[in-house]
Amino acid sequence: MHVAVTELWLAILIASACVFFTSAIIWMMLPYHKKDIRFLPNEDGFFAGIKPLDIKPGLYMFPDCQDMKSEGFQDKWKSGPWGTINIMPNRPNFALNLLRTFLAYLVITIIVAYIAGIALPKGADYMDVFRVVATAGILGHCMGGLANDFFLGKPARFIVTGFIDGLIFALITAGVIASMWPGGPSGLDGTLIITP
Repeated sequence: MHVAVTELWLAILIASACVFFTSAIIWMMLPYHKKDIRFLPNEDGFFAGIKPLDIKPGLYMFPDCQDMKSEGFQDKWKSGPWGTINIMPNRPNFALNLLRTFLAYLVITIIVAYIAGIALPKGADYMDVFRVVATAGILGHCMGGLANDFFLGKPARFIVTGFIDGLIFALITAGVIASMWPGGPSGLDGTLIITP
């Protein structure tokens, strides 16, 4: 008998919260993300140059490749620089971004739990649940934006550290959901089980 997502609601919430707090700890307390994002060596000069352009909010790529055969494009394409720039509509809202981050983790966890629920029966072995959930979690946390990362030119370091984070998140999700799998060895349906 398959397991409905509604039977996993507590596991989904706990796993999402664990991933959220782990993400916060990783970004705020661990050093390996500190080199992912760099700051401009001449920020004042950059501001002085970009403000008069009055660029509207959006994601931009340069050089403009709409007319790839034009001589102007070819010159810029050969000489560089090449890149993307994201102009935000407002100052970053930390609280709103935290909420969006949690909701993203929650949606991933719901989908992962759904996959596990249709793949595994009640009472499935801990490691069977763990493997399915971890695999689906890796897809959700690691692979979703990978193609965009390549096309938008994100540095390899940023991609690799993001993948490491995603792997950690997937393993946490797998541990929580497998421990709370309905009809598990302890008979405590949907209740957190810490197995030695």
